[in-house]
Amino acid sequence: MSTEPCLNPHDSYGAHLEGFTMFRRVLIANRGEIALRILRSLRALGVEAVVAHGRDDRLTLPVRLADEGVFIARDDPLASYLDIEAIVEAAKEVGADAVHPGYGFLAENPTFAERLNEEGIKFIGPRPEVLRLLGDKLAAREAMVKSGLPVAEGSGKPVSDRDEAMSTATAIGYPVMIKAAAGGGGIGIQVVNSPDEFEAALRLCQGRALSAFGDDRVFVEKFIEGAQHIEFQVLADGSKAVHFGERFCSIQRRHQKIIEEGPWLSEEVREELGAKVVAGAEAVGYEGLATFEFLRDAEGEFYFLEVNPRVQVEHTVTEMIAGIDLISLGIRVAAGESLPLSQDDIKLSGHAIQTRINAENPFTLEPSPGRIWECHWPGGPGVRVDTHAHTGYDMPPSFDSLLAKLIVWAPTREEAIAKMDAALGETLIIGVDTLIPLHRAILNETDFRNREVNIGYLDEHQGLLDGR
Repeated sequence: MSTEPCLNPHDSYGAHLEGFTMFRRVLIANRGEIALRILRSLRALGVEAVVAHGRDDRLTLPVRLADEGVFIARDDPLASYLDIEAIVEAAKEVGADAVHPGYGFLAENPTFAERLNEEGIKFIGPRPEVLRLLGDKLAAREAMVKSGLPVAEGSGKPVSDRDEAMSTATAIGYPVMIKAAAGGGGIGIQVVNSPDEFEAALRLCQGRALSAFGDDRVFVEKFIEGAQHIEFQVLADGSKAVHFGERFCSIQRRHQKIIEEGPWLSEEVREELGAKVVAGAEAVGYEGLATFEFLRDAEGEFYFLEVNPRVQVEHTVTEMIAGIDLISLGIRVAAGESLPLSQDDIKLSGHAIQTRINAENPFTLEPSPGRIWECHWPGGPGVRVDTHAHTGYDMPPSFDSLLAKLIVWAPTREEAIAKMDAALGETLIIGVDTLIPLHRAILNETDFRNREVNIGYLDEHQGLLDGR
């Protein structure tokens, strides 16, 4: 692998910008750092950016920097970003050619994509039928099996009857996972270690699935002990697909990632699994950016988890090691451009690490909303900060606690760890608690430095901030 960064990554692909009509105006149906990230790519492409926003976000950077803001007034802050008809009307009102959903909220909602299509507005993402397929984990699992991806042993169908579910779990062998068939983000997942725990876990998972997704279907799957979480970044145009290698995302709390890095695999393994991922994307006619997620067991075997049919929070890691603006590529494909690069065009360079600077107590991981009285972000070669936060920003309690993403690039992993620790040490945020102390403790912990990390890392290292 080359250790020299790609200094001018877009030059190689500029010739592909001819032959299709770029959008004139795009509505960003999201908030926070991802709204600002999308806005920047739209500006680079010469596209006008309009940001839809609720009451709590009217003075945020994405709204202030956009060509226009559209206020969607709702008493519930979340409703401003979840009201499909209101967002469709906003897109029509401002004359948007397309809507970019970012991640979260309506990004994976097939009904939203359908309504936009009915109004002649492009949804920047996969087609509604593909969203519907991939949003059903059981249907997605079946489709990926057909395309050659490995999956863990499981029920293969929804289970609702307690006795049938327990019989399936016994046949698979404990420990098992009970997972919601709809939705994602780790919501509702229950790990069950013995039959005595199963019935209560089944009811809990069904209840959470119904509450979060309006669908109480669950299925049972073998739990891979000591597994690592590895994901592949994909771009497709509805016909052809390419991958940009993998990210390592095993440091998680409550099934939510807090540190991501890449690359992680050998070139041989990357090439082999990457080819299967590309085949899976092409098999379902995928269009846009997607992330294929896997667990890898202690023997090195991979098991498909799910496809996230949208831009991922940690897309930044791939951008740093591939030297490519993924958001812009996704927008260009949505505008009708054929896949603007081949697999041979994609070269990975060096190592990148991302830490999620969440406004959370680093000991309890509880949210810490409030006003930021002073804020300073780090800089320097190979240091990137994606954030909407600034001095005077009020971190609202109603939304996800992500305040910023700090990403570094260096020729080697060891140098990237040192650079990240230095960048975190330079970061100053007064007014809210953040995960920075936890991140720095992880970066200096022996198992992390030795790559001896799996998805149970935080549970196994609970004394990190106590020096244990």
